Order: sequence, then structure tokens, then C-alpha cells
Amino acid sequence: MDQQEWTRVVEAATRAPSIHNTQPWLFRVDGDRLAVRTDPSRALATLDPSGRQRVLSCGVAVEFAVVALTAAGYATEVDVLPDAGDPDLLATVAVPGRYEPDEEDGVLGQAIAARHTERAPFLPRAVPGELVDRLQATAGAFRVWLRPISGADEEVATVFLLSRAEEIEQGEPEYLAELERWMRTDPTAVDGIPVGAVPGEDPATRPSNWLVRDFVVGSRPAGRRHGLDPDAPPPEVERPAVVLLGTDGDDRQAWLTAGRALGRVLLEATAAGLAASPLTQALDWPATRAQLRSRLSLGGHPQMLLRLGYPAGDRAPSTNRRPVPDVLTFAG
Repeated sequence: MDQQEWTRVVEAATRAPSIHNTQPWLFRVDGDRLAVRTDPSRALATLDPSGRQRVLSCGVAVEFAVVALTAAGYATEVDVLPDAGDPDLLATVAVPGRYEPDEEDGVLGQAIAARHTERAPFLPRAVPGELVDRLQATAGAFRVWLRPISGADEEVATVFLLSRAEEIEQGEPEYLAELERWMRTDPTAVDGIPVGAVPGEDPATRPSNWLVRDFVVGSRPAGRRHGLDPDAPPPEVERPAVVLLGTDGDDRQAWLTAGRALGRVLLEATAAGLAASPLTQALDWPATRAQLRSRLSLGGHPQMLLRLGYPAGDRAPSTNRRPVPDVLTFAG
């Protein structure tokens, strides 16, 4: 592969979603091998002190690179955490030769550009059970479990912990300051969360149990949390499929593998016409994450809570990405 081909692969990899769109990754090409590193300078000290979500974000980028290579007709071999003495080196993706992609490979490759996080309300249309089953199988291929939050008791417990975590975050000055640092009012900004990509209304007023993160809470007037207008006609209630991805272990390898599985799940969902957004508040804080594990009687560790549904016609704009030359170097 030449530099131009590797540049296209890394451009696809950087389309991966990341916590607060921090894009915490660096890439280096040496011959037929792509090294993927995490960038500690883009860490979120308050929200993600362990680096779990940063590593998970990089795992999605690894899988997007694999999908892009496969769609372009290249075989891949992934080596996870290849150097114990270099913990920031998360994976290498080698290209041992050519590969004959099939139709599904091409569809997933195209889904990279089409996918983006959708925080606006979904259509009031249920996600088919067979599609959720397919996403379970997709995650299972990485030995990552995907569990739908479907039972009433499970939903009540998860919604409570999600709301509790959001309340904790909104009362934490360091969290609000960190969130503010990653909000962007300039539409040309190459990282962070653009104000135009998040709903302007208070998420608490949305006719849904599932509370998305309030990115602009710091700019709302104090005490602003109004309910729905009692005189207005009842709104249509969205019916997202909410799924929990998790792993048996809870170390850097588990986080990276969960990210790879998440990346593949997001592309499969996009190809099926779905959009997704994370509901990670309950996983941000050790206490609520441990409570979620206990309340749902999980045998492993929750890594990502994901909201899936059919997007409405007016979709939020995609967030920008850093230029590839800022994150990619070539050996020699």
C-alpha cells in the first residue's frame, strides 16, 4: 500500500466517534503495518480518569480502519496491546496481502461515512428484534456481550441510574468546566462538540425515559427544568432500543476489544438504517457503574450503553475531524 491508500484508511478510522469528540488517537504507518496509539494529551481528567473511554474510543478507530482496509480489498491481522512496555500503543493492523471483498464488506465500508451520533429524538418506530439479534451476534464475534435493556425492572433501574449520574455531573464544577472546554461554537472547529450538533432543548423535557447528556447545561439559567406543556397535544414517544455492551474483564484489553465491537455494531446498525447515541452517564462514575452492574445482575463489566433508533428527517450535522496529517505519520 502506498501513502495515499494509507491516508484514506486513516481518514476512515478518524470518523470513529469518541468521548466528547476528543479524537484521542495517533497513527503511524511503517511499511504494511498501521500502529494505533492513544494520545494522553487529549485525556478527560474528570470524566474519564482511568482512560477507559479514551481506550474504547481508540478501539472503534481500530475497527473502522479494519473495515476500510477490508472494503478496499486488503486482508488484515490485528495485534492488540503488542508491547507491554509501551501502554499507549494499543494495536497494530498489518496487511499481509490482498483480499476479495464481498457485498457486505462494501456496505460496511460505505457506512463509515454515513454514520454519525444522533442525539435528537428518534421516530416512534420500534427496532425489530431480529436486528437486535444480529447486533448481538456481531458483538459476540469479539467475545463482547450485547444485552438489550428490555424488561420493566431493568429499564427502571437503568433509567434511574442514568438520571442520577446526570444529576451528579451537573452538580460537579470540574465536570462542567471540562465539558465547556470541549464545546465548540465555531462550525469549522476540527474537534470537540459543536453546539449545532446537540439538541437545544432541555433533554429532561423530551418525551422519553432515556436521558441523553445535556451538553449545554452550563449555559442554561439556574433552575431551568420545565416539564411538558400540559395544554399541548401529547407528543409522540420515541421507542429506542437500548443495549448494553460489556466484557468479562475490565482492563485495557477489554476496553479496546469493547471499542472494536462497538465500532462494528455501529456500522451494522448504520447499514440497517439506524442511528445511535451513547448514554454513558451511568458508566462515567465508578459508583453508578458498579450499581448498574449489581442492579442488572451482570456477570461482567458494562462498557457502553447505546440508544438505537430510526432517525427523523432533519438529522444533526456530522462533527468535524482533525486533518489526517495532524494524526498520521509515516516511518522514514
